[in-house]
Amino acid sequence: MTLRNLGRSPLRVAPLAFGGNVFGWSVDEPRSFDLLDAFVDHGFNLVDTADVYEAWVPGNEGGESEAIIGNWLKKSGKRDKVVIATKVGKWARYPGLSPTNIKEAVEDSLRRLQTDHIDLYQSHEDDPKVPLEETLRAFDDLVTSGKVRVIGASNYDATRLADALSTSASKGLARYESMQPEYNLMDRQGFEDDLQPLCVEQEVGVISYYSLASGFLSGKYRSEADLDKSKARGGKVKGYLNDRGFRVLAALDEVAKAHGATPAQVSLAWVMAQPSIAAAIVSATSLEQFGEIAKAASLALTADDLAKLKSASDS
Repeated sequence: MTLRNLGRSPLRVAPLAFGGNVFGWSVDEPRSFDLLDAFVDHGFNLVDTADVYEAWVPGNEGGESEAIIGNWLKKSGKRDKVVIATKVGKWARYPGLSPTNIKEAVEDSLRRLQTDHIDLYQSHEDDPKVPLEETLRAFDDLVTSGKVRVIGASNYDATRLADALSTSASKGLARYESMQPEYNLMDRQGFEDDLQPLCVEQEVGVISYYSLASGFLSGKYRSEADLDKSKARGGKVKGYLNDRGFRVLAALDEVAKAHGATPAQVSLAWVMAQPSIAAAIVSATSLEQFGEIAKAASLALTADDLAKLKSASDS
């Protein structure tokens, strides 16, 4: 497996990351362990989660995903095989990016993950109420203490990310080495217009989420009748059922047929081939599903393939 640099940091990651938002929600602990074992066995290493996962599930309070990952780390002994990424800032228990909040939240995450350090600690979303220097200084303290190796950001716009990078440089603080935006063939503009050029210029590694557009790019949603396949995703997928969406599906089908692949594999391979992308986040709820998704990492699209898909998805 060819690993990619995560920004300017020493972290190197495989091009597919496992999204831990399913652990403790649609996947129970035993199956989570099986999926994580398979993930590592395939040569992948970046596991992405957040302290807020899965607070939205009835009966949960948050922290469930981290706890399951921590139990797996303890049972498997594979801590040195994985890059653990988690986030702070969106959980009602630890809301926002104040220094006090970050200091308290990281201790809880470390406890649930059953580890003495977090490889990548990310701001889950921007917090304009807190000066960037205060947030970055709190993160820098965690890096200096060894509790965190590298810091990253999620859901920042280009202006705020640029300001954060400038603040880190001028104050000599740890900088955001990664950026986690929504990015896929159906949702491109928000990232490509401003964030992507900045990430390329500043060597910030991008970890994309919703890489399959809530499952639409898997090809299993082709009409409104298909929306019943997932109550959780149907609402968002419905917005893709238009002329542009059907063009993209047609292009995916064509490229997939040429490579003996699936639309999902082609969609992920397209994301992984884009400038600045370090890894695309994917989730799976079964070993069979993960096995199919994993093949995307070895799918090499041609320049013509990439151009065809881009053209189909242009607005």
